[in-house]
Order: sequence, then structure tokens, then C-alpha cells
Amino acid sequence: MRAIAEDLGAYAERLEGAWRVEIGPSGPVLAMRCPSKRRAGIVRRVREQLDAQLLSTLPGHICANGPEIEHPAIGRMRHPDAVVIPEATLDEEGLAVDATQVLAAVEIVSPSGPSNDYDEKLADYPAMDIPYYMIVDPRTGTIQVHSDPFKGRYSSKEPYIFGDSVQFGPWTVETSEFRRYGRAVSGARPA
Repeated sequence: MRAIAEDLGAYAERLEGAWRVEIGPSGPVLAMRCPSKRRAGIVRRVREQLDAQLLSTLPGHICANGPEIEHPAIGRMRHPDAVVIPEATLDEEGLAVDATQVLAAVEIVSPSGPSNDYDEKLADYPAMDIPYYMIVDPRTGTIQVHSDPFKGRYSSKEPYIFGDSVQFGPWTVETSEFRRYGRAVSGARPA
């Protein structure tokens, strides 16, 4: 699967727009990225908050965006918006972080592709045994925190809304500055 995904990635580099390759239950998938300033803002806020707390809760760990995560034993490769991993994994050889090193994954739902985060990744992350998964949905202003992977599914789900203090594993994410898609910020033009 990895070889097919790499070939598909090479093909994607020749296409217009921003594309990424992931390996889901049915094999490699080519997905268009939907860049959004609001999405990037939420990712930054989550990363900064988690990084500040990781200094005391899990020294040597960081919240990173960008690395692919892979679990070769089950044939899955995903590209989360943010992950909590040991910082040293970013210095290792290879293209992807071993999913067994990932403590948490965060996805910001894109305006056009919610099923990837709510269906496919909600199945893949517990199968990869990732302890915590947070889905932030700027379309609806809602957040879901999934935890306790058991037999390929999360056994716990906690709902939140923008503005809540979100308990995400041993960390807390303040969401009062998260913005919904299509909602103007006071004094600003709509995004």
C-alpha cells in the first residue's frame, strides 16, 4: 500500500491545487486539501495550548502539525491536522511517524469534506490505538473528544461547543477564540 501511495503522491504533485495521499481501509486515497485561514487559526491555537501544557504533563512531547502517521500492521496512513508525539520522532529516518508513538490526533473539519473526519478517521485512529481524538467542526461550532480505544472503536465520546473549556486527555483546550466558517469577527469582513 505504501508504494502505491507514494506513486499516487508523485502524481498529485503534478496536479493543480493542494493534494495529500492517505491510506484508509479501502487503500490509498487522493484527497484535495481545503486550506482555510480559520482552519489554520484553530490548528495554531490548539498547538500552542497543548505545547504549553505538554512541558509539565509530558516533557519531551510536542503538538506538531504536518507529519503523516502510519500503522503498517493494519495498512493505514493518515495526515492529521495536529498530533501529540515525542519530539524525537521528528528526527528519525522515514516518511511517517509510527502511529504507536501518537498520543493524540486533532482534526479540523473542512468546509467540504466532513465524512473523512467523522467516519474514516474516526474508524482509523482507534484501530491505530491512538488514545485521544478531537474533532473540531467550524461549520457547526462543535467539538467531539473521543477516547478509550477498544477493539477498533472509541468507547468514550464527549461533546462540546465553541467557547467551552474542552477536556482532551490530561489537557484542557480553551475554545473561546475558535471561529466558525462564514461568521464575521467583530470589525472584520466575513471569511
